[in-house]
Amino acid sequence: MAKATRPRRAQRPEVPIRLIDAALRLAALQGWSDTTMADVAEAAKVPLAETRRHFASKQALLAALFARIDAAMLEGLDAETTDEPVRDRLFDVIMRRFDAMAPYKDGIRAIAREQVRDPAALFCLAAGPMRRSIDWMLAGARVRPWGPLQPLQRKGLGLIFLGALRAWFRDDSQDLSKTMAAVDRGLARADSVLRMLPVGAPRQTPEAEIRAESET
Repeated sequence: MAKATRPRRAQRPEVPIRLIDAALRLAALQGWSDTTMADVAEAAKVPLAETRRHFASKQALLAALFARIDAAMLEGLDAETTDEPVRDRLFDVIMRRFDAMAPYKDGIRAIAREQVRDPAALFCLAAGPMRRSIDWMLAGARVRPWGPLQPLQRKGLGLIFLGALRAWFRDDSQDLSKTMAAVDRGLARADSVLRMLPVGAPRQTPEAEIRAESET
């Protein structure tokens, strides 16, 4: 007679992922400014000392969230898309980013609402994680930020993304039609600039660079 086998327990997500998920849930429920790292640790069922080893602050946790979204956005991107117009490649990358952000939408909306009222926090976010994410969007679209156009590329794509982000917060449609329209309008306004952007594949694939960053 065969022995009955116990069903395997579902593997729990890694600790950093549990902490990020818990933080975004709490942000949506009670606001980001009222959420402490102790709250996050308790909600994720992670000891506070271990939480501190992973994330020293809420800003560090947000940076990890941005990096996780970057990786999801870049997953499966086809390097052979360089034959497509720059505008089409950027549209695809931006929409991929919104798809990656979807599980955290309520929390991100709550955080964004509060960051606007906190210039210091907004500056830290824009100067660090957000700028890196803009670079990854350019890399994913195989657009190289270099030379005198580099600041223009970053600023232009950042403004397009932020404009679409406002539409995304209000867009409850299944196909994200309002968000896509906002991205398309932003890219259309920047079309003359897009034609001047240098293109080409990065020396190292974005996925490989993200892995290298996580190992340092």
